[in-house]
Amino acid sequence: MKNILVLFFLSSFLFSQSDPINAYDIVKAIDKNLNAESRIVTSKMVVRGRRNSRTIESKNWVVGTELAFTEYLSPPREAGTKMLKLGEKLYTYSPQTDRVIQISGHMLRQSVMGSDMSYNDMMEDRPIEELYKATIEGSVNLDGRDHWIIVLDAKVRGLSYPKRKSWVDKEYLLPIKEELYAKSGKLLKTASLHGIKKIQGRWFPSKFIYKDELKRNSKGTEWIIDNIEFNKKIPDSRFSKALLRK
Repeated sequence: MKNILVLFFLSSFLFSQSDPINAYDIVKAIDKNLNAESRIVTSKMVVRGRRNSRTIESKNWVVGTELAFTEYLSPPREAGTKMLKLGEKLYTYSPQTDRVIQISGHMLRQSVMGSDMSYNDMMEDRPIEELYKATIEGSVNLDGRDHWIIVLDAKVRGLSYPKRKSWVDKEYLLPIKEELYAKSGKLLKTASLHGIKKIQGRWFPSKFIYKDELKRNSKGTEWIIDNIEFNKKIPDSRFSKALLRK
């Protein structure tokens, strides 16, 4: 009996000394899955309106968090439209007007092509750990899978969403569901990830769904990844303003 008690207290001590995963580790793991040195993405955006929906296809080249170039391929009305991100500057080109416009200030909050995503949403690519302080609020089972509930509070100024609440899958280490809040606490948008699969050694979603909670009768916008390649060499010439008009 004495030996059993000794073993019990010893095991309890060892368990208490174990180092459970903390919020910082979870956020680091999410960033590792979602971010890369570079990526090339072919995708489609499904914008759902009140009466119908439309699908916009594009190709996107990204290096780090500072450089991104997007070319819209279809439908004909959007084909040839391009966007270029150079650091904190965003430029768009429309073949219909043959003009390059810099998007800045309040314009960054506007919808991209009538979707539930803003230019700010498209621009923000920095790691979560640089922007937010994370706290574990608890755990929950969703659809038979275990998740952490993580609360993210901004630690830098100027973010579109000063507070976020994420349900992070404990295996995939991805925020399967998110609520995005204003500083006042008002819910602005929701987001969810679907079709998780392993790509080049990391878990990554094949579909994102965004919903603007301030938009009446919003049915959400789907961003579907048709193909993605990580850490491919992309020439500097891809991120030239001159390429917008070509």
